[in-house]
Amino acid sequence: MKTLEISFWIMLGITFYAYVGYGILLYVLVKIKNWFVKKPNFSNQVLPEVTLLVAAYNESDYVVDKVKNTIAQSYPSDKLKIVFVTDGTTDDSIEKLKSFEQVKVYHSDERKGKMAAINRVMPLIKSPITVFTDANAMLNTDAIKSMVEHFVNPKVGVVAGEKQIIKVSENNAEVGEGLYWKYESFLKKLDSELYSTVGAAGELYAIRTSLFQTLETDTLLDDFVLSLRICSKGYVTAYEPSAKAMETASLNIAEELKRKVRISAGGIQSVLRLQTLLNPFKHGWLTFQYLSHRVLRWTLVPVFLVLMPIVNLFLMDNPFYQLSLFFQVAFYSLAILGYVFEKKGKKFKALYVPYYFSFMNYAAILGFKRFYSNQQAVTWEKAARA
Repeated sequence: MKTLEISFWIMLGITFYAYVGYGILLYVLVKIKNWFVKKPNFSNQVLPEVTLLVAAYNESDYVVDKVKNTIAQSYPSDKLKIVFVTDGTTDDSIEKLKSFEQVKVYHSDERKGKMAAINRVMPLIKSPITVFTDANAMLNTDAIKSMVEHFVNPKVGVVAGEKQIIKVSENNAEVGEGLYWKYESFLKKLDSELYSTVGAAGELYAIRTSLFQTLETDTLLDDFVLSLRICSKGYVTAYEPSAKAMETASLNIAEELKRKVRISAGGIQSVLRLQTLLNPFKHGWLTFQYLSHRVLRWTLVPVFLVLMPIVNLFLMDNPFYQLSLFFQVAFYSLAILGYVFEKKGKKFKALYVPYYFSFMNYAAILGFKRFYSNQQAVTWEKAARA
């Protein structure tokens, strides 16, 4: 019985830490750091040449707006190159792109996946800074300029922008994803202030082109793996919240599940391929942040959420554990109720948090299964957007 109690508390503690405790600890550590360490002051530099790179597969609905959005950037037009790589594309997006003289298109009829396309094009990029972004993500006017300014610090190898969810219908998928990214943005800001943001979102991030390294073509989370491999060389990822990549949420929770399962499968793959980052003697703060912010959520926590109520059943002779099981059952009942409301097209804001939290961890378990059964193709089907 003692072993079960210890197991329960370890699982509860790690789960709480991964989603809440780490944020609290991070906030405290940043406050302490700011008391004792002054932020470095770097002199302004002449803005370098930048290449904005978009890997686009059958993005006809978005490419025209994407190009116009990029041309409207406040970054000097003579220093901003626009490149699309469209490998495997079969719609009319290539013709649309070629109507813009500012755009360079690289195309191959063979579709090998996003990472293969990026690997093929990156040796052709000569500008010192490369900005990666998605075709369906629209940027605010000063996004590129505000990101590039971070590179005046020689320690910065990557700059991560902020993903924002545009509200359309306020369905459960939209509100849940929006709340999740608001919390993630808060953690990314604190991560950056402490030492380094842990990974970058593919909707918008920039790197020193010279630091790019060819990744395995079956890489599922190219943005995450690339940014952390750069950090493993001693560089950091800065976070720029004023550089916003705006996109709509998934069309519905089924489409969001498709996306989350792929990300979760990619998360397991990333943990296996970034094992060197788990060495605190080599990577110090980065190991602490990587383990706390990412590894626990992708590996232990989803399993613990399944095991905790089962272990709890064997501890019911204690009133505390009776109450604990009651709260777990109540929480998951609200999540199920949220699912029922979603199916009926009804909205009830009190259900968004338990529903989306349970949904994310359910997707993590499916992603784990998909990765180890080798069912996640690198040329995945995109989730439909609202």
